Amino acid sequence: MPPPTPELADIFRQYGPAYRQAHSLPLHQERLMQAIEDCRTPALGGSIDWCDHCQFTHTRYRSCRNRHCPKCQGAAREKWIQQRRAELLPTEYFHVVFTLPAPIAAIAFYNKKAVYDMLFRATAETLLTIARDPQRLGIELGFFAVLHSWGQTLNFHPHLHCVVPGGGLSPDSDRWIAARRRYLLPVKVLSRRFRRLMFEALQDAYAAGQLQFFGDLEPLRQPAAFARYLAPLQKSRWVVYAKPPFGGPQYVLEYLGRYTHRVAISNRRLLHLQDGQVSFQWKDYRDRQQPKVMTVSADEFIRRFLQHALPPGFQRIRYYGLLANCHRADKLDLCRRLLASPLACLLPALAACRDLYAQLTSRCPRLCPNCGIGILTSILFPRPCPGPPVPRLDTS
Repeated sequence: MPPPTPELADIFRQYGPAYRQAHSLPLHQERLMQAIEDCRTPALGGSIDWCDHCQFTHTRYRSCRNRHCPKCQGAAREKWIQQRRAELLPTEYFHVVFTLPAPIAAIAFYNKKAVYDMLFRATAETLLTIARDPQRLGIELGFFAVLHSWGQTLNFHPHLHCVVPGGGLSPDSDRWIAARRRYLLPVKVLSRRFRRLMFEALQDAYAAGQLQFFGDLEPLRQPAAFARYLAPLQKSRWVVYAKPPFGGPQYVLEYLGRYTHRVAISNRRLLHLQDGQVSFQWKDYRDRQQPKVMTVSADEFIRRFLQHALPPGFQRIRYYGLLANCHRADKLDLCRRLLASPLACLLPALAACRDLYAQLTSRCPRLCPNCGIGILTSILFPRPCPGPPVPRLDTS
């Protein structure tokens, strides 16, 4: 009988304590690991489901709800999708990806919040400004952007996925202007402007002393070395990738359901945990997306995963243009009137909603799974009382 496939929590429980002992981690990374280790265990308390017909009982433990936990994203994803359903427009949607080149990603590794904020701002200004150009579309665009910082092998690879409606409002807001069906905006133009805006943001942050450099990048503390480091990138082409349009709103819902609340690696990609080695599956996009297996030590696996921990309080999904929070409802209502489309026709049928909910959350109804007749009643029980706090050693 083959050994059971591991989960991320299993790796953290077996090798996390030794890893934390050997490395001085930021507090938010320690809390992340502890949350995933405790997720759906007695450490967080839970409830007992009791059937009023056959007296069947089932114990359910609470989830940690950490946004990096692969087991806790289903409910959060469903809640977010339900909120987004009312914002869909009856038009094609485009998927545009903005990627930081490796030398800039190396700076971002030690300056995550600062460079991630630059990435969001540069991306938003690029799309909104070029879409507003009368020689392009001449429209007021709206979109949301999702930050991913990982590649298939858990390497550090910061990039933004932008989901953009295929059109926008005219300058006088009296008509809807549709984009070209094959592409939204020229990627070469997007790439050049994105590169310039990122350079300006990096130079401003460097001049203000907001960037830190460690390890191999420590020489960049000298202005001349920093300028030489950036110089080759000013002439290279930065990757801005525009995927084919999704089609109608129903395809966007399908995309959102599987993509927006991803974590660095899902449990289903984990294959083996044996003798201190972790094996996981990955897709090689340079080899026709062929599935392959990579094996690394548990310590290396934990290191790779933790480098994608977001800074505390950082928002990884942001909204711009028509979808900006300050005027989203009014702008969307105007767009629907111009498109002559009532909100009801954009929403999927009730059965489709139930199927989507079941697929994303894997939750059973309150009907007893044992007898199929009784109704389950939940009896809550609290988490155990915590013991005395463990002092943190000063390793400085």
